[in-house]
Amino acid sequence: MRSLAQELSVEAMSLYRYVHGKEDLLEGVVASLMRDLTSQLTEAEEAHWQGFLQTVAHAVRQIATDHPKAFPLVATRHPAAPWLRPPLRSVEVVNTFLTALTGNGFTDAQAVNAYRAFSSFLLGQLLLQSVVSGAEAGPAEEPLDEGGAAIPEGDGNTSLDVAPEVRRLRTLLSEDRSDEEFEVSLEALLDRLDRELSQ
Repeated sequence: MRSLAQELSVEAMSLYRYVHGKEDLLEGVVASLMRDLTSQLTEAEEAHWQGFLQTVAHAVRQIATDHPKAFPLVATRHPAAPWLRPPLRSVEVVNTFLTALTGNGFTDAQAVNAYRAFSSFLLGQLLLQSVVSGAEAGPAEEPLDEGGAAIPEGDGNTSLDVAPEVRRLRTLLSEDRSDEEFEVSLEALLDRLDRELSQ
């Protein structure tokens, strides 16, 4: 907080009128990044599902590229949905993702499977990219303490009322299928390498 105050040419104590400490400050950063991402995805929601997924991938990658040290925070559990697998900080982003896919003819199970596979790919790929760019690689021991400051969008107080698809599909989203998903992803990679080798 002292370093930030020095950068802003203000007294450190003046920052505490807006945030209660480092955790609240980081929550504000995440809330800002997720608000911008939700806006981009909402604009692309009516696109064909492949176009929508391309928008998701490029928008999330842009966050990792522009903010590599903040990106690992995006992959931490959201307090409104600690059961969400894989974890993603914004239930609004997950809700937009699911709404776009079910609106494009995906069944509930297909939409959840696509979310899980796609976000696992994105988070894994982009966390590695972030670490190469200087982000901390250690896992978060606990979700960030929300504190009581009025952080952007009230991130820590988000209920699932703002994410009806996430709430409706909670049972599917909370299943731990990591072993199966790992094997499916590995097989897909091996198949792709086999195709390249045989060409």
